[in-house]
Amino acid sequence: MKLGARGRYAVMAMADLARRSGELPEGESVCLGEIAARQEISLAYLEQLFAKLRRGGLVVAIRGPGGGYRLARAASETRIADIIFAVEEPVKITRCRSGSPKGCLSHTSRCLTHDLWEELGRQIEVFLESVTLADVVQHRVLGRAHLAKPESANREFAASP
Repeated sequence: MKLGARGRYAVMAMADLARRSGELPEGESVCLGEIAARQEISLAYLEQLFAKLRRGGLVVAIRGPGGGYRLARAASETRIADIIFAVEEPVKITRCRSGSPKGCLSHTSRCLTHDLWEELGRQIEVFLESVTLADVVQHRVLGRAHLAKPESANREFAASP
């Protein structure tokens, strides 16, 4: 799976921003230095990420003394998928180039498991689109996979003799 540090760190920082924003008076912003310290992420790296998040319309920059960032919309309206896609490529599971008719094998055909990995990538995107920053901050993420689990997935795998 290709979900790099950019996506993970952006989600961590945005969750921190969402939590902190809920504690501040309306209109105030959060300093990136504070987020960097709390999340143990390089300030220079966060500045790069927040430039992309700002261009993606997810945060608003406040300039001047006491400046910083705040969410562009409510945490309940900010999907995790939006954050990840703002800072990096879409989640990719297959070795094949997205949208290419060529496959990942040397003779340019698709591998036998291509459809499996392609669908897994779609399922991850569906999941990330269903989770908001508010869900993360309010610890409402664990257990979501059980909601859509088919009955056959509940049985345990038997050990081989």
